[in-house]
Amino acid sequence: MSRLRVVHTSTFRYAGRVQASYNEARMTPVSQAGQTVLDTRMTIEPHTWTHDFRDYWGTAVTAFEVLTPHRSMVITAEHLVDVADRPEPSSSVGWEELRSPAVRDRLAEYLADTSTTQVPDDVVELARAAAGDLPPGAAAEAVARSLREHVEYIPGVTAVHTPATEAWAARAGVCQDIAHLVVGALHAIDIPARYVSGYLHPVTGGEIGTTVVGESHAWVEWWAGEWVAFDPTNRVAVGSHHVVLARGRSYDDVAPLRGIYAGAGTEELDVRVEITREA
Repeated sequence: MSRLRVVHTSTFRYAGRVQASYNEARMTPVSQAGQTVLDTRMTIEPHTWTHDFRDYWGTAVTAFEVLTPHRSMVITAEHLVDVADRPEPSSSVGWEELRSPAVRDRLAEYLADTSTTQVPDDVVELARAAAGDLPPGAAAEAVARSLREHVEYIPGVTAVHTPATEAWAARAGVCQDIAHLVVGALHAIDIPARYVSGYLHPVTGGEIGTTVVGESHAWVEWWAGEWVAFDPTNRVAVGSHHVVLARGRSYDDVAPLRGIYAGAGTEELDVRVEITREA
């Protein structure tokens, strides 16, 4: 088990005065099996009111507005989280049950593609070939690993809303592109799958007391009797160096900050994630 302190700071600087800003932040981790949130807080400058709620997908959301004229806004989310390696799956299903009307109806939202997860025909063929005669759980991992072999990790060639088809055409992208591709490929072979956002400590284990530059990260979960988390970018099972923030169909459901404002355009956005292993 690791105890991780995460400090996520987003600084917006505007070209001129902003009169009002209305926002939703999805920057609070969830407590679940293998992950316990010991402390969490969010500060916003200029100071404003906040309202916390859970969205449709179960994500903790902080809604806030800033009505004081301002030229910059700083959002700092700080969390202390215990994270453990996930146990091996304890249940599984075969293809017949996975494709049954009961399962397809219950998990329909995790079988339907969005504009960013829909994949081209050659990705579907690759997924079918990788799955072969494997049972669903093993097939899902084989598909994720196979797709990763064909996509090079290159920052800057895509944006957060880039469709999986474009990342595939470039054979390049970042963690969100790889997650979108894997989700779409799993849907194509009838495996329910969803997109997960969170943080990644870049050093497995990591020295206690040392603060490092962490990463906002994305990975996938698939259902083959139970939900299984896998990080296709790094080709590893999700473990004690991953912190879960949110789940949904794609990035659009879990964007860390979404809002509107009245005033001049954004001149600069600086995002920094610092992670300290405390135990």
